[in-house]
Amino acid sequence: MGVEAGGEVVRLDIGPFRPYLISHPDHVQQVLKTDWSNFVREGMFWRPLGRLLGHSVFSEGDAWESSRKILKPLFTARYITQLGEALADTIADSMGDLDEHARTGRPIDGGHLMTTITNQAVVKVLFGGHISRETAERLAPEFATCATSIHFRMLLPFAPYSIRVPGDRPFLASVQKIDDVVRPVIERAARDGDTGATEVVSALLRARVAEDGEPDIRQIRDDLVNVYGAASETTAMSLTWLWTVLHEHPEVDDRLHEEIDTVVGAGPVRASHVAELSYLRMVLEEVLRLHPPSWIIPRQVVADTEIGGVTIKAGSQVLVSPYTTHRLAEFWDRPLEFDPERWSPDHHQRRHPFAFIPFGGGPHVCLGRRLYYLEAPLVIATILSRYRQELTNPQRFTPLPGASMRPKEKIMVRLVPKRPLRGDA
Repeated sequence: MGVEAGGEVVRLDIGPFRPYLISHPDHVQQVLKTDWSNFVREGMFWRPLGRLLGHSVFSEGDAWESSRKILKPLFTARYITQLGEALADTIADSMGDLDEHARTGRPIDGGHLMTTITNQAVVKVLFGGHISRETAERLAPEFATCATSIHFRMLLPFAPYSIRVPGDRPFLASVQKIDDVVRPVIERAARDGDTGATEVVSALLRARVAEDGEPDIRQIRDDLVNVYGAASETTAMSLTWLWTVLHEHPEVDDRLHEEIDTVVGAGPVRASHVAELSYLRMVLEEVLRLHPPSWIIPRQVVADTEIGGVTIKAGSQVLVSPYTTHRLAEFWDRPLEFDPERWSPDHHQRRHPFAFIPFGGGPHVCLGRRLYYLEAPLVIATILSRYRQELTNPQRFTPLPGASMRPKEKIMVRLVPKRPLRGDA
């Protein structure tokens, strides 16, 4: 509807609920940046997420300001760069699990693969040695359940919470299981005191003690859950869609393998390789354009306002849609085509600063975007330096709306070794 309207404001009619769809970059900029304080993360769309995220960087007011102030130094370019080698090692260590699939030729669920590897890497950054691999692996499926079971509440936000709706039971059960993992880690770290460790849970404890005088376990839990969701979900979902893209565009696949083989060779992928993988960066940008995990960004209007000539009353809901904005022909040549070349440094096309918003924008821009541009290339370069991949169930994959945009169908991938595997004669 947004594309058909050419980016004009559209009033959606969803039964008794009538939000405004916002997709033109000028209007997106107004909502997310220039007039951001009049468009808050409250209302019916945010209530379902609040049961998981609590009060942190995905909330508003004092809780958002406090958490953003504490978390922002942990996601600067300098801090993320320091994490590079540890991330590279963690991702490389996870490849051993893939060798058995490659050895037997047994297909693997590409979405599960991306979620598992991303989870291991993000947990290393957040929790360091505070959590075992076995415990960490319990987080990813619970976040996936939350992301998929919430879609009924998000698409029908006017449904009362006094009654259970489809998805409520698994969602609440997964929230409890996440707490069962996260809270004991924080409590143990708090008892151990300041050890000088640099992973996020220790840094959060130090920052919260410095600001509040004592660690607020619930607040630190909210901070960690928010960061985990932002750092893992965006990366895992965008990389899941990558498998379909490489199957549909063999010329992109061949060029990507050629670049990785040239830059990395037979050796392990290191953080220093990322800057040299320019074509991989272009491919990842184009995947984010066509398959933005954050497909919709809800806001509630504080005071009467006007967007694109349309008067919008206080209390109304507006829905910024990266999925729509990234497909507007006014701002994207051949918007439905996958073309990494549009991101080439030699392709000097000036774009509206809010025509590409996979991480949002303005004061609420996602803190994890720098981590994505380090972690995602490391994951893909590590896998493709070792294997060629084949999609074993090519079909039309259907986007499934939820907290993030993931394919409804499984994406099954066969990994073919490029060279003899460890342990092979």
